[in-house]
Amino acid sequence: MKNFILIAVLTLFSFKISFAQYSNILMTSTGSPNEPSICINPKNTNIVVAGSNLNFYFYSTNSGLNWTKQTLTSSYSVWGDPSITVDTAGNFYYGHLTNPSGGYFIDRIVVQKSTNGGVNWNNGSFAGYIPPKQQDKEWLCVDPANNNLYMTWTQFDSYGSSNSNDSSTILFSRSTDAGTSWSTALRINKKAGDCIDEDNTVEGAVPCVGPNGEVYTSWSGPLGIVFDKSTDRGVTWLSGDKFVTTQPGGWDFGIEGIYRANGLPITACDLSNGPNRGTIYINWSDQRNGTTDTDVWLIKSTDGGNTWSNVKRVNDDPAGRQQFFTWMTIDQATGYLYFVFYDRRNYSNTQTDVFMARSTDGGETFNNFKVSATPFTPNSSSFFGDYSNVTAHNGKVRPIWTRLDNTSLSLYTAIVDFTSFINLRLKVLMEGFYQPLFNQISRKDTVKVYLRNTSSPYAIADSAKGVIDSLNFNGLFLFNNAPSGTYYIVTKHFNSIETWSKTGGEALLRNGTAYNYDFTSSVSQAFGNNLKLKGGKYSLFSGDINQDGIIDASDLSFTDNDSYNGVTGRFVSSDVTGDNIVDAADVSLVENNSNDMVNVSRP
Repeated sequence: MKNFILIAVLTLFSFKISFAQYSNILMTSTGSPNEPSICINPKNTNIVVAGSNLNFYFYSTNSGLNWTKQTLTSSYSVWGDPSITVDTAGNFYYGHLTNPSGGYFIDRIVVQKSTNGGVNWNNGSFAGYIPPKQQDKEWLCVDPANNNLYMTWTQFDSYGSSNSNDSSTILFSRSTDAGTSWSTALRINKKAGDCIDEDNTVEGAVPCVGPNGEVYTSWSGPLGIVFDKSTDRGVTWLSGDKFVTTQPGGWDFGIEGIYRANGLPITACDLSNGPNRGTIYINWSDQRNGTTDTDVWLIKSTDGGNTWSNVKRVNDDPAGRQQFFTWMTIDQATGYLYFVFYDRRNYSNTQTDVFMARSTDGGETFNNFKVSATPFTPNSSSFFGDYSNVTAHNGKVRPIWTRLDNTSLSLYTAIVDFTSFINLRLKVLMEGFYQPLFNQISRKDTVKVYLRNTSSPYAIADSAKGVIDSLNFNGLFLFNNAPSGTYYIVTKHFNSIETWSKTGGEALLRNGTAYNYDFTSSVSQAFGNNLKLKGGKYSLFSGDINQDGIIDASDLSFTDNDSYNGVTGRFVSSDVTGDNIVDAADVSLVENNSNDMVNVSRP
């Protein structure tokens, strides 16, 4: 964070729509806006709130088509680095830096709250007031399970100092009362950085939450990209900084035409009920391929940050062009990843487009597409800012970026919608896994769902995999290929009987709106009433070990042999109770269903 000049303070509002593949919306071209943040309200995706340097906020009531711009004020002062998030009650929070009259530059982090969709904001509360230290580069997140607010940032002993006795650290604070107060700032990193605001400074801590109340973050610094986590909602953290990956060339690098650039990491975790629930992702950029070939990267962990995947390149262009200032978000309704970044793949000069990338398979592959209507040519004499941003929910995606035409700054968003798919939220139990005493299943598990036509030969129209949650028994299934229509919902689990939805099928629309189907509520929810009542809930019959559509002597033989041999392990097909061991309980269940000759019931 370096000083920049506020050109003007405006409260007038104007907007302009540019038509391209994705409609570009000019939010403002006055006040030298940069470093934008944007957030959709998941409860009402028509409500979108944004902020930008130095002290502007914007709100939209029609999903980003039109915007009202205002100036944010606080008795603590407002001095840039906006970070906006929203809780499950629809309250928005705007975090920012300070430069108070009579105080000193960036003396604390302030968070202001809006209870009416970003129209008005309170005076705010603060964290990290530790004179004479300076607080910079904060980011916010909300735990949707309890609406706790979490915030991480960089503390400087003395910003810009080259004195070896001055250091930078990563701090954390939380609010458990909807932003009214904040906990005492807690240092969470072990390896300090310098205060120069370059490669050896620790910066870029963006927090996120995990599905069980974990708090995750990562940052860049002298060790490369490192990770930290708390499993008790921010009270305690790891004993050491966990190395994730190198960042060749460092996080502070040069891009022609840009005042300064960085590749600081963004951390996010999948909270959806999709197949990648709980996966942690870190996104950044670096110049490992050369100073004229900056690229955007992704790495992920599927075990809570204990181990990390190989690094994947997000931009899919040939080598030799610049992609920079990346940001990433997860659509928590679908588990899909969205990235926004500046891109020069189409030019041999400094003309710059804005691209996005989308991953629907947990960061294994990426679809790149241009969202800006026209390129711009920046001038390095003007401060461009340090980041862009993107928000998404249920297929509605809103990137936000700064455009610099020579020395003229403006702020844009784009209408990017991926709402043309069938969205099924399925509630289902597996007989052996269900534990009525605790009202939970023994573990979350993968189910595959087919959409089948309702007339003979009942052809498969589409299929999707999802993970059934162990506590709420819900899984999310997204069908990208099937058109709107009436379908049988056919559920397959690796050791349960294939089960079809009730007679006649279900009308499913390709509009992204979640359709709920509950196999647990009534025996009539399955074709032929083919469900087992257990503990007051209906479940899929367990025991079809060989998946031939009938539970019989062959399944019992498999289970009996594995029990005799004491087979253990996760995802053993004969372990129908899901407790990682094949024993008498599994044999008994399979034997009962075999005696009853349980089989598939289909039209």
